[in-house]
Amino acid sequence: MSKADKLRASASFARAQPVSSRRAAIAAATGVATDGVAPPATARLHLLAHNPFNPRDELTDLEETAASLKEKGQIQPVAVVRRAVFLTVHPGQEEALGDAEYVVIDGNRRLAAATLAGLPELRIDVNDDLATSAADILESALIANIHRVDVPPINQAKAIQELLEKHEKQVTVARRLGKTEAWVSQRLALLSLPEDLQEKIETGELKVKEGRRIGRLPAAQQHPEAEKALNRVKEPRKPRASTAAASGVGAVDTPGQSTSVATAEIPVPTQGSESTPGSTPAGTRVLNPVKTDAGTPAPDVPWDDPAQMIQVLRKNMSADHLSQLAVLLADGASAS
Repeated sequence: MSKADKLRASASFARAQPVSSRRAAIAAATGVATDGVAPPATARLHLLAHNPFNPRDELTDLEETAASLKEKGQIQPVAVVRRAVFLTVHPGQEEALGDAEYVVIDGNRRLAAATLAGLPELRIDVNDDLATSAADILESALIANIHRVDVPPINQAKAIQELLEKHEKQVTVARRLGKTEAWVSQRLALLSLPEDLQEKIETGELKVKEGRRIGRLPAAQQHPEAEKALNRVKEPRKPRASTAAASGVGAVDTPGQSTSVATAEIPVPTQGSESTPGSTPAGTRVLNPVKTDAGTPAPDVPWDDPAQMIQVLRKNMSADHLSQLAVLLADGASAS
């Protein structure tokens, strides 16, 4: 006899496979053997029942999952408990289970998709330890589903609310779900919305993010805010002001404004022009118009610095005009 055969025959090796206290209690209550009976690896679909306590009221968008099951096959078995064990913990559910021998705890979506795809059977993993209280089953199913995109947000919020009724505190629910308390609070806010707004959340007409925000508002403000969210149109960006407009060049005053265009009165005479004291010679152009308060000298003109003034004049006037200006200044100085 081989060493492996001897180990299988020994009493000590047999004791190395203990039965959990939960499973032993289930066996005692139901009379269903829990040790020495190998569970089946597959089950026909008519022998599988949906979990009556599943948090999803409806299973949507099954076509893609059904197509995947037909093309790629079943990747992961569904977790089930035996009928007798489930009814021991949850009496009164006979009608919901029908003639099924197993209740699906995790994998209800795959069961529905397999039915849609016309598959004859599914691989199963029998684990009677999953037959706990209704709240625990709900919690287990929710934890398995919260990361799945197919769970409608309102159904998710209702399941969280049921957990809150059991644990009483949001922080406890958050800890059980591996989420923050703010995450739990945001999702529960959807249940504060009136029924018509919840329907808009389900259809996608009202964004979930907006729904959570509106759900925190007083009831009287919810419908007006929802209308704003539904009708909100993103405002187009305003064009940036041009450089000329920003610097004031070419600006035009309007009545009632306290500013005006002050000019650096540096007349540039044209040939043959004449001037009289106190007036601007005809045929001249004005340099450097600057937007400034009325009566205030143009700030860009260095009136009190002759050296800088020369630089400004050289920058803005032609050599011919500079010569004419020099003559005018010389004549003015001699006349004074």
